[in-house]
Amino acid sequence: MKKDNTFLKIVKNLDIFVAVVALIVLVGLTSSGVVMRYVIGKPFTWLEEVQLFCMVWIVFGAGGAAFRTGNHVAIEMVVEMFPKPVQKVIGIIVDLVVLFVISYLFVQSIRFVGVFVSSERATSILKIPYTLIYGIAPVSYLVMIVSYFTSKYINKDEEQETNEEGVTI
Repeated sequence: MKKDNTFLKIVKNLDIFVAVVALIVLVGLTSSGVVMRYVIGKPFTWLEEVQLFCMVWIVFGAGGAAFRTGNHVAIEMVVEMFPKPVQKVIGIIVDLVVLFVISYLFVQSIRFVGVFVSSERATSILKIPYTLIYGIAPVSYLVMIVSYFTSKYINKDEEQETNEEGVTI
């Protein structure tokens, strides 16, 4: 019998929580923005800035979860045509490519966020620092790397309890 560790479950799914909250805010504000613009005739002038913030946080918040749950696009049919030893070699090559690409994106995202830190650039209306908007990117890339390798190698043999969306609970 597994020990129920609620705190660990929350930490493991914090990225999903962030993405879900951003999605709820995005849908709610966009819906109310439509009403304000077309029904009442007084649009929110700041809506686009918050929508940008939400979309960036949804994408980067859910990135690690997609790796963790195996929901990224993969062409497994081609790999499965090869014998097992060749499949293992292809798997190692894929691991190296994933590590290289995400590491490259991590380094570039740090540089990208660094530009906003040094320029102190912010959005026009709400003055939200672009550092806050895009600051999730480097964190997300680290979560993606950890999620990819832990789901592939560490949690490979463990039976995980998941809900109908494939989220670890």
